[in-house]
Amino acid sequence: MAGDRAQPVIAIDGPSGSGKGTVARRVATALGFHLLDSGALYRLLGLAAANAGVDRDDEEALAALAAALPVRFSSAADGTEQIWLSGSEVSHEVRTEECGARASAVARWPAVREALLGLQRGFRQPPGLVADGRDMGTVVFTDAVLKIFLTASPQERARRRHKQLKDKGLGVSLAALSRDIEDRDRRDSERSVAPLRPAADARKLDSSDLTIDEVSQTIIDWARGCLSEKERHS
Repeated sequence: MAGDRAQPVIAIDGPSGSGKGTVARRVATALGFHLLDSGALYRLLGLAAANAGVDRDDEEALAALAAALPVRFSSAADGTEQIWLSGSEVSHEVRTEECGARASAVARWPAVREALLGLQRGFRQPPGLVADGRDMGTVVFTDAVLKIFLTASPQERARRRHKQLKDKGLGVSLAALSRDIEDRDRRDSERSVAPLRPAADARKLDSSDLTIDEVSQTIIDWARGCLSEKERHS
């Protein structure tokens, strides 16, 4: 499915634990836009590869799997996100640390990123899209009306992730999470294809000392300003 290039895109990029997923959902709801959680696609691919017995170092096989990834996103009655793979709901499974590590491993392959490009761009539908990930503004939607690079200190990101997992009843040490975040940051920023970095025209926002409400409202205000400006010039 090809996306509609006439529709506006708000691109929110940033490292793991920066809060971009939660913020993107809030921004999409406020604007009435569709939502693309691109990180979930890589997590789903990692999960699909594990289920199919495909090695995370087999670039060709991973790309073939990515090209036909049977994924679907929906919302439950209470508004919570639902993620489906091959007809089975895997919303909780894809959010585990193990699945996150798989995602980072498969995302480093150029053929995999190319295979998922069309799938991601297909989410660009009326009335608009909020896309969250690592290369939304630099590669996937380079013409986004607003590009955000959302970050936070590694210590704060580890603390947030630790609380999130603890609230879900999962026991993970803070030290282990800190190491995992540092390792993932290094892999994401040093990969040869679509490394994690701000787009040249991105607005940078450090959320270390901000609440989720403050971050969300800031981006909503920026987005509405950019959309108004786009309408005036269309």
